[in-house]
Amino acid sequence: MQVLQVQLEVGPDPAEVGRARRWARSRLVGSGIGDDEPLAETLILLISELVTNAVVHTGCPAVLRMLFGSAGAVGTVRVEVADASGCPPQPRHAEGDDTNGRGLELVDGLADRWGWQPEGAGKQIWCEVDSGMPLPARAASVVPAVPVVVPAAPFGVQRTATGATGVPVAPVNGSGIAQSRNA
Repeated sequence: MQVLQVQLEVGPDPAEVGRARRWARSRLVGSGIGDDEPLAETLILLISELVTNAVVHTGCPAVLRMLFGSAGAVGTVRVEVADASGCPPQPRHAEGDDTNGRGLELVDGLADRWGWQPEGAGKQIWCEVDSGMPLPARAASVVPAVPVVVPAAPFGVQRTATGATGVPVAPVNGSGIAQSRNA
């Protein structure tokens, strides 16, 4: 199965989270996932939480990636956010009226699988949402399948959008965690 990957470089400013949401929403629509579908809303919330965590807790730029399976395949959308901080994510538990500390709890509750792994000098936090439905046949033709490279990424991120086979799966070993609600 071929995977289509798109990515966006996000600056270390909380205002960038809104830009990342708008960009992601347009890519979802371009892949055939309707703007008002529950799947789109779930993915946008996950993206918002992961990008917020990256820029607020690290103060570093980040790279947001979305990976879509090939047209006609049962759809799993994978979201990855890579940043330059090597510190592992720290899940917290918010109490009562706390205004933050719920991000990874939301990711755990909404994603079918999630985890993190080292990437270069930093890390990548990822999650996957299964749509349970085939992706529309127009997905591959609407979202341009062109190489996407982040130039001058401070932590050496350079990956292309085409040529991959299969959805990458994070290794489960001593250097990272992988979690699944459905396992």
